[in-house]
Amino acid sequence: MGQGGSFGGAVGSFRSVFFFALFFATAPAFAESPKITISCGSNGLEFEICKSSVNEWSQKTGNPVEIITTPNDSNERLSLYQQILGAKSSDIDVLQIDVVWTGILADHLLDLSPLVSKEILKEHFPATIRNNTIKDHLVAMPWFIDAGVMYYRKDLLDKYKQTVPATWADLATVSKKIQAAEHATSNPVGNKDLWGYVFEGRAYEGLTCNALEWIASFDGGAVIDEKGHVSVNNPNSAKALSLISSFIGDIAPQGVLNYSEEEARGVFQSGNAVFMRNWPYAWALLNAPDSKVKDKVGIAVLPSGAPGEKSAATLGGWSLAVSKYTKNQVAAADLVKYLTSRPVQLQRLLKGSFNPTIASLYEDKKVLAQVPQLKLFKKAFSSAVARPSKLTGFKYNRVSSEFWNSVHGILETKESPERPLVQLEATLNRISDNGKW
Repeated sequence: MGQGGSFGGAVGSFRSVFFFALFFATAPAFAESPKITISCGSNGLEFEICKSSVNEWSQKTGNPVEIITTPNDSNERLSLYQQILGAKSSDIDVLQIDVVWTGILADHLLDLSPLVSKEILKEHFPATIRNNTIKDHLVAMPWFIDAGVMYYRKDLLDKYKQTVPATWADLATVSKKIQAAEHATSNPVGNKDLWGYVFEGRAYEGLTCNALEWIASFDGGAVIDEKGHVSVNNPNSAKALSLISSFIGDIAPQGVLNYSEEEARGVFQSGNAVFMRNWPYAWALLNAPDSKVKDKVGIAVLPSGAPGEKSAATLGGWSLAVSKYTKNQVAAADLVKYLTSRPVQLQRLLKGSFNPTIASLYEDKKVLAQVPQLKLFKKAFSSAVARPSKLTGFKYNRVSSEFWNSVHGILETKESPERPLVQLEATLNRISDNGKW
């Protein structure tokens, strides 16, 4: 998933966690070759797939590899990385990092530009390479990608002869029609608990992702412009937030203001919502054998702000980076190139549903026959909007926190966005020292 929490604050010493998390991934001992250490996600399937690919590279190159399982909690994992890198330790050579960490950790990561050819870089979605490039330094290689998408009840749209909404205003119109029909007393088999739209509305990183999509789809920018100037206070941002705030209590339940990804999915999967914004991971769960909406769900790009405008999807996913303090730069970089290569990304897609960052896989007929939803995902990934993490660097957590809290206040109170956006602009300018990130 592309979501995350706030990243600030120390979580205490990780020495004991680090010590017990060491896992020797390869059985053979390669005394003549440098040992590489890599951090992988520790969830069962994710860890096993990583381990398998790492072992393949190890056997091909003769380099021994240790896999280090890091905390599942994103806050704790980032804090562990910051502790190790801050000490200029070579304990971890290759790090699995969230897309919003590149700016936070960039000063400690190796520039991979001299070690990765331009031909390889062209294989990946441009947004992923831009996100991982800080001050002309390629600090990470994209490994798998996420972006926000819209799920919808195709059975309900068919029942009431509605089409997939192209704009947010259309989504509100379709939602109201279907809600009214399902709630009508004249409809004895209607679903009186049905809502039109659910999303991640809690005050956390997930709301930053949603709000960025709303604002960008109205051509309101991405909170911070490319030159580092705060740009969120503009008429298009206000228009977007005003419209979405009108959804609360109308087509979206009041409780959506406390929803994260799983709460939104729970409502939608129980059959109580027409539309849902979420990440691609939800597709398999919605179509699981025990799902109430199995075979009733369609997937589409998120709506745009106005007819003819482009939709926007917040970029999520994970990358692989090499520590600047590694003693084995060439071998570590080679491992990263192998793990992010087309064959390995295809293997990860088929085994674990990790969406590849290599665009050509989304056009491969054999791949599409096995994973047909990839065609839609490509549209979402191609229009992905990056959060302003690389511009704001280690201050990103504060920026995102101020943004999501401001948006949450607008949604909760239905206050006109103009005054909160002025206040948000002033706060972000203070954090940035007027654009000097």
